[in-house]
Amino acid sequence: MKPTITIDIGTTRIKLGFFDGDGDQLASDKQPTPNTADAWGTVYDVDALLSIIVRFIRNLDPAHRDSVERIAIAGVGESGGLVGPDLALRSPMILWHDQRGAAMIEGLDRGQRTRIYKLTGLPPNANYSLSKVAWAVAHTDHALDDLRWLNVSEYVAAWMTGQRWAEYSLASRTMALDLREGVWSAEMGVLGGVRPEIFPELRRAGQGQEITPGFARETSLPAEVSVHVAGHDHMVGAVGAGLRKGEVLNSTGTTEGVLLLNDRPSLDAYSARSMLANGLACDGSAYTQFASIPTGGSAFATLQRMLGMSESMLATCVAALSERYLSGQIDLAAVPIVIPQFRGSPPPDKSASARGIIANLGNDVRAEDIVFGCFLGLAIQFAKVLELFRTDASTIKVIGPASENRLWLHLKADVLGADLSVSKFPEVVSRGAQALASGKASNWESCDPSPVHADAGRHARLQEWRESVRPAVRNLGQLSW
Repeated sequence: MKPTITIDIGTTRIKLGFFDGDGDQLASDKQPTPNTADAWGTVYDVDALLSIIVRFIRNLDPAHRDSVERIAIAGVGESGGLVGPDLALRSPMILWHDQRGAAMIEGLDRGQRTRIYKLTGLPPNANYSLSKVAWAVAHTDHALDDLRWLNVSEYVAAWMTGQRWAEYSLASRTMALDLREGVWSAEMGVLGGVRPEIFPELRRAGQGQEITPGFARETSLPAEVSVHVAGHDHMVGAVGAGLRKGEVLNSTGTTEGVLLLNDRPSLDAYSARSMLANGLACDGSAYTQFASIPTGGSAFATLQRMLGMSESMLATCVAALSERYLSGQIDLAAVPIVIPQFRGSPPPDKSASARGIIANLGNDVRAEDIVFGCFLGLAIQFAKVLELFRTDASTIKVIGPASENRLWLHLKADVLGADLSVSKFPEVVSRGAQALASGKASNWESCDPSPVHADAGRHARLQEWRESVRPAVRNLGQLSW
């Protein structure tokens, strides 16, 4: 491996690291993702983001900083903004879940929606970048000829190198890429009312660009350091996890992702109805099939606000519930139904406007019952989404914050009735970013995996509970839960 600074731009946090040539992480930092408000919602505070990155690099041990050969940047898909040739923003840097471009999607007819899926592999949705590009073009006062749409990770790379380019796995999340041909689609540009030239040249994750002399001086980095856009964070995590075809990656964070690798995209009517997203793997070796579950780790913040718990109080509650669950001391009859669509619903009924439901509350309900019900609901939600993939994969690899939550992991394994393989190394995305920038492969063993075994007795009791609450769920209209 090449000694690498890694930058993982997440929805909630920015994770920074330094990995040496042996792949060992010798420095790390986490900072809240800096946001600000505009007239339409929340957007990235790019000045604060860039300051966080510079400060981390300057604070590295000088010997480590002098050894750096690569900077590898991964992050959320679907975000972005218009960037001029001088690298100044000509629009807000819009967050991935922003819906300001929804009018374009709402105006599509059935034929257009079918064509979009066949061409781009994506179910039409305002999360994907094309609707945001259309919105940004309509709202900028600047001439469009020299503007380019960059994802937030691509923008950071441009700021370091002076060059604007797009990476393939991120491009496959824009709804503007011809998936089979691997080129920007003029047809999608017409549909969005934008010129295809607004999208920059495409590069693989392994194709880097040297930093500018100015950035080298500002950070005291060697002038030969090469910057790489590693790609979409879930796909980069698949590289870090050494994901192989026939395996499932469960990538957890603010949201939760389900990812498989395939030899060809799945563009049939079933996949379209199921709203499964096709894309390109970061290393160009495969197509990806992906589903995003909007509520994942963000449920922690929701529970804290709802129940008036501090972070430490909730962590203590979850740990105690885990011990009680594993020792058979949870009375499932007292568990509320929690359908955790706090940030919208997942496929096949994907909707940003969906809302969560808590039901079956008795007069003796406690906060801990709601907490348990929420994590049980998350596990059921994951199982329902996994069913959409129609896979018989026996290996389910789990990365991200869920790997530290025993309650969440055991509920997931028991609901599925299947074992999990869970990374104990916390920064699998960053490990994948280093591997991609180094032109090397990563492997699951380097992530220090451990098994979480399903228990047949607990699986049977959870199945009985789900059957017992099915009438109530049906009355709520949540037939797929």
